[in-house]
Amino acid sequence: MQVMNDTIFAPSTAIGGAIAVIRISGPESDTVARTLLQKRLSPRRMTYALLQDGSETLDACMAVWFPAPYSYTGEDMLELHCHGGIQTFRRVSEALLALHLRPAEGGEFTKRAFLNGKMDLTQAEAVMDVINAQADASLKSALHQLGGGVGRQIASIEDQLLNIRSAIEAAIDYPDEMEEEVTDRLPLQLNAILQKIEILLEHAQHGRFLREGIRVVILGKPNVGKSSLFNALLGEDRAIVTGIAGTTRDVLDEHVTWEGVSVRLLDTAGLREATDEAESIGIDRARQALKYADLLLIVLDGSNPLSEEDQKLLFETAELNRLIVLNKCDRPIAKETVTYCKQQNINGMKISCKSGEGIQALRERIISIAEPERMDTTCITNLRHIRALERARSSILQAKAQTDLDCIGTELHEASHQLGTITGTDVDEKLLDRIFENFCVGK
Repeated sequence: MQVMNDTIFAPSTAIGGAIAVIRISGPESDTVARTLLQKRLSPRRMTYALLQDGSETLDACMAVWFPAPYSYTGEDMLELHCHGGIQTFRRVSEALLALHLRPAEGGEFTKRAFLNGKMDLTQAEAVMDVINAQADASLKSALHQLGGGVGRQIASIEDQLLNIRSAIEAAIDYPDEMEEEVTDRLPLQLNAILQKIEILLEHAQHGRFLREGIRVVILGKPNVGKSSLFNALLGEDRAIVTGIAGTTRDVLDEHVTWEGVSVRLLDTAGLREATDEAESIGIDRARQALKYADLLLIVLDGSNPLSEEDQKLLFETAELNRLIVLNKCDRPIAKETVTYCKQQNINGMKISCKSGEGIQALRERIISIAEPERMDTTCITNLRHIRALERARSSILQAKAQTDLDCIGTELHEASHQLGTITGTDVDEKLLDRIFENFCVGK
């Protein structure tokens, strides 16, 4: 895979603020410095200079020169810290285009950093996770990955597989001397690798919560207090609350952060037989939302006996990850409801949206599924990485089921390939393009 050899530029900050950082990377970076700044810059030292296009002054800026390989991309790199106005950026861009520089594509700076060996692919992908982090937990997880935590764990497994594959190749070439020894060691070695993969996959759900947040869907029949609970958890009146059944007609989606953990709350239409087309659409959307929920909050009116609709919803969600919430506990809990919950072994959380009782405890129960106390540990957060690990595990299990060394070697080669797609040691241009096309320009 060849490193790109042209010179690119792009803004690395938003245009329109006080300062705009224009990043330049490639072999012509030094030429740009000497032409537009009309001076040679000392490495890694911020220098005041006038940006000049011939005799015309474009801007007064600060500039930093990073000679290869000691730069973000591993190439010669120049950063111009200009005034942030749109006209300033336009004039500087025109001067760079006149010097035959090319506007960078999305993620191209980070892609060059990967291709030049400045970071592995897990670190490169973590760059956007750091940028997109919506909560402290997701940021810490992304920074851990950016520091190479995930890459080192996968690389360690890759090394173990490579050693096993090398021993198998030797045993195939010299069966009399090595086959028995290699075959005897193989089950123990493969089990050790499988154990490492299983641990990473076991923590992957936790990692996904840190990266994407917990998706919590509030369900229940009309007038049990779903929208009141939605507002209480948010700490603001976001949903309309009335005594009229069927007020909520669509799914309301809001993001909050509790104790550093990102949570997406979805308030849904009350589940019942719809009275009109609009309510019917809202109910259909509510049922669609529960398919993608990490946690369901099943809201019941604890002050009244459970209705048929309540019991039907409890039955339908019995196998899903859920919390039963008994609202209106500022009133006496209905004896029939207490009896039913005991019979069905349902341990409901008692809350009152009116008085606020139990709301903080409910928040704590919700974020506990993300295990925020483990946010500093290595977790696989990227769905692409999870799928590759699952395929690697499958190939290793196939290898364990084989007796022929050639077949075992083939399966382990596939496992190595899958792990290589995570770290970037075995990845094609098409996959790289797909990964970096979602990056910001200038990153």
